[in-house]
Amino acid sequence: MTTEKQFRYEITADVDAPVARVWRAWTDETEYEAWSRSAPGSVAQDVRPGGKWSAAVVGPDGQEFPITGTYIDVVEHERLDMGMDAPDGGQELMRMEFADIGDDRTRLTITQDCDTQEACDQSKQGSQMLLDWCAEYVTRP
Repeated sequence: MTTEKQFRYEITADVDAPVARVWRAWTDETEYEAWSRSAPGSVAQDVRPGGKWSAAVVGPDGQEFPITGTYIDVVEHERLDMGMDAPDGGQELMRMEFADIGDDRTRLTITQDCDTQEACDQSKQGSQMLLDWCAEYVTRP
């Protein structure tokens, strides 16, 4: 992931589910909506290079926060490179990596480049919540 941004964060979570299951949770509109706490009907994903994605994340106060972007590169069951539309009209780059770590477990890593440390801190918190929610969802019986 190449960027001219000054700030970057990376977070990782090991999930007790196979890569194909975790991948589907992130890339299937119905599944993503089921665990991501997005507003009903707000998730759209065209998972291919140049494809658009969007969702309206619902905060604890019930307020919706729309997020949109474009997939830059997609390697099925391995990596999603995407641009997230920033409020200033630019894009922040994000990479999601899906790694099989054996025993039907997946290591999910999110790396994001940001314009400011504050933007990275906020995005990191949001990404950590998504990792936690996804892990909970894919491990349900």
